[in-house]
Amino acid sequence: MAYAEVNGINTYYEEIGEGSPLVLLHGGLGSGEMFGPILPLLTARHRVILPDLQGHGRTADVDRPIDVRTMADDTAALIRYLGLERPDVAGFSLGGGVALQVAIRHPGVVGRLVAASAGIRRDANDPELLKQQGQVNAAAAEFMKDTPMYELYQRVAPRPEDFPRLLDKIGESMAVDYDYTNEVRGLQSPTLIVAADADMCPPSHFVEVFGLLDGGLRDGGWDGSGRAKGGHALAILPGLTHYNLCDSPLFAQVMLDFLAA
Repeated sequence: MAYAEVNGINTYYEEIGEGSPLVLLHGGLGSGEMFGPILPLLTARHRVILPDLQGHGRTADVDRPIDVRTMADDTAALIRYLGLERPDVAGFSLGGGVALQVAIRHPGVVGRLVAASAGIRRDANDPELLKQQGQVNAAAAEFMKDTPMYELYQRVAPRPEDFPRLLDKIGESMAVDYDYTNEVRGLQSPTLIVAADADMCPPSHFVEVFGLLDGGLRDGGWDGSGRAKGGHALAILPGLTHYNLCDSPLFAQVMLDFLAA
């Protein structure tokens, strides 16, 4: 357990396990703790680095918006601070978006990339979900007091009273339109796109993202020569949702298999 002063933010991180390094990024309103159920599987093969992103977990907020691009810069700065040589980077939900941006903005820093439950266009999300996201703001703090996210924040945050402020920032970030189609086309790191079969975006969206990476466009062939040229892969995990994918052993297994390829 340690802190690193990087990119203007005092980032909390943990390192667990031995082996090749894997930087693992949590989802919104969570922390590295959310991967607890699958950590033993991952740490059996990897030195797992678990940062808490800006304003989340044990990392205090700073005076700037919540944005996957600036948090990607934070993560790249942490990788350099730790002296890691092209570690694998994986993320779930918000962390999946951050992981994508690390590979887009800092291509020389990332080995293999795993982006789970991270849509690349805002309009790919379920329209009903977008309406719900529009209600995320400080006023919702009172209604979230019985949730695991609130309990975690109150237990570990440097300033527990900042929870309403975090909700405001998360709500504002989710209201901003985005489309990273062109950026994804240029990904240089071998990338695994992962989603639940009942995720915030439909499986067809993640198939579309895989297509941007030259995946799923032709028969792979007996020898695999027809697969995506960059070593990219796609996994749609059955029986899961956006809310339980991150602690599923199935997620851990497809990630480990891809990273070992």
